[in-house]
Amino acid sequence: MATANPGSLLIGAAVGAFVVWRIVSRIRRMVGRQKYSGVRAMITICIFPILIALVAFGALNHEGNVLFMLGGLIIGCGLGVYGLRLTKFESHAGKFYTPNAHLGIALSLLMIGRIAWRMGTLYFTTQSFAAPPGDFSSSPLTLFLFGMLAAYYISYAIGLLRWSRSLQKPAKVTPSIAADVIENPNQEV
Repeated sequence: MATANPGSLLIGAAVGAFVVWRIVSRIRRMVGRQKYSGVRAMITICIFPILIALVAFGALNHEGNVLFMLGGLIIGCGLGVYGLRLTKFESHAGKFYTPNAHLGIALSLLMIGRIAWRMGTLYFTTQSFAAPPGDFSSSPLTLFLFGMLAAYYISYAIGLLRWSRSLQKPAKVTPSIAADVIENPNQEV
């Protein structure tokens, strides 16, 4: 009977702890009240399209999988717009927003479920120890969920930027009656 290498167990535990930490921070971000960060929104808008392009390029080798990702992108955009409609925005004493908890929990559970499924299949499949893990872009369900989450984050970030910029528009200045009288003293008030 072979014993496990302590180094590989330590690496596995570290990777597992990192994944759990990122999942918990993602759920908190998708559910609770948050301070608006324009930098975070801009990073999301810049990074996710690059990731989408890279994954789509990898999926070109697998016939029809790009269509699953495209379907996920369309649904993700719709969820992002719907999520923005359900979001509570606050602009007093800073810019804050509270995403809809139900939508945030549902998307988080989809992500957690897919990660758990992939990890479970890698762990319990005996041939995965002899061969490298499957290609990320070979799974239509993974591509669909990735596209949906990526498009959701992009459309939501665009909505947050639009909301923030709408708060920065200067109010229309209407000339006062006194200023009109000073400029046109013969005009009736």
